[in-house]
Amino acid sequence: MAKPIIVTWGGVQSTFDHEKLDRAKLYGKRQRQILDPHEQRCERAELSRDGTLLIRSGMTAQGYFDESNAWIPNSKLVGLDADGNPLPHIGSTLGEPQKLEGPVEPGELLDLAVRSVYTLDPNGLDPKLEGELRAGKVFRFVFSYRGGYDTELAYLVCNGGAYFALVGSPAVSEWCELQTTVTDDPGGDDDGDELDFEMF
Repeated sequence: MAKPIIVTWGGVQSTFDHEKLDRAKLYGKRQRQILDPHEQRCERAELSRDGTLLIRSGMTAQGYFDESNAWIPNSKLVGLDADGNPLPHIGSTLGEPQKLEGPVEPGELLDLAVRSVYTLDPNGLDPKLEGELRAGKVFRFVFSYRGGYDTELAYLVCNGGAYFALVGSPAVSEWCELQTTVTDDPGGDDDGDELDFEMF
């Protein structure tokens, strides 16, 4: 079982067991299965470009091939910054107390590109924090499920008596507008070539 989400607010810790929420759990799912002549389920696979390796589902998530076709497992990969310097590795936040920020403006959620939603089961919830959440307040904390080279933001909310963590990154909107505004020029040249609608 995964480690719990632990947050602190006002010097008091609260702990939540969590489960990822997906569309299949909400709506169920159907899956079309391809069977071979012996009624056995077929599995998707593909050949590498040179035809020497059969790649099955899930294999590409375990590592990569470099330019010389050497296999590099994910555990050997290192994150680099824009200058090519190694980035520090960030550990998982699960099981580690994270400081809650807030209450924050609920509008922050509208600017969040949500990647994951977790249902939370309180296992030692601070009564003061519970009261704030049930009153509709929103709190923010840093989140990283497996660890890596970057963290995400998680927002702790309560809806209908149930608790959720919405995880993602702020969505940056780029607004496009005219650099200059077009205005009428009353002092423009008048070449006398105006249309006369009576001639139509």
